[in-house]
Amino acid sequence: MSMLEVEGLTKRFGGLIANNDISFTLAEGEILGLIGPNGAGKSTLFELITGFCAPDAGDIRFRGESLRGLRADEINRRGIARTFQKLKPFHGMTVEENVMVGILQHTNDLRAAREQALAILFFVGLIEQRQAHAYMLSTGQRKRLELARAMGTRPRLLLMDEVTGGVDQRNLPGLIELVGRLRAQGMTLIIIEHNMQVLMSLADRIVALHLGRKIAEGTPHAVQNDTRVIESYLGRAYA
Repeated sequence: MSMLEVEGLTKRFGGLIANNDISFTLAEGEILGLIGPNGAGKSTLFELITGFCAPDAGDIRFRGESLRGLRADEINRRGIARTFQKLKPFHGMTVEENVMVGILQHTNDLRAAREQALAILFFVGLIEQRQAHAYMLSTGQRKRLELARAMGTRPRLLLMDEVTGGVDQRNLPGLIELVGRLRAQGMTLIIIEHNMQVLMSLADRIVALHLGRKIAEGTPHAVQNDTRVIESYLGRAYA
């Protein structure tokens, strides 16, 4: 049984069809890359899977159970979390407190939540910034904090929106290595990413979207060389 099954997923916003009959499956422990030009429907797909909006048609099954009709917090408690392209930490809280927010949905023990937060911060490389306020962090550090906040909710499936967006090139190897360590711990991942070199090094499969439709699916090498993907997204200069 697949961990995640997306079947015939469709979402309309007035006359705009953001997702049009999208289907794919995801195995446990797999990393799936999601690519496409701006407006292709990638973030909307994340919104549907995580319950931030409801589909007009189709179904999403997580570990065999349908997620239709569930609120975002209910889906999160079942083991699905996401990061956001637009980083919005709690600026008035410390880095440590930001991570504790997600942990506290599983425990009322503040001491235990703090200990778990410190373990997560050590894992993502922010232990030295634990007492800093979130607004003091660099973009790369905020990306790590966004990941830490999601990890605090104990996900089995993590959806990551633009892992490397806005990050200094010098910090890319560290973020890529961090994603690899997540996988080594058994995390299943779906990654929206515009940097094809990053996806080529991380993803087992890639799904390409264009104008709300799935236009290609396969290994990174196969999708990278797909004519439809080249014409709609990568460009012939890239090919």
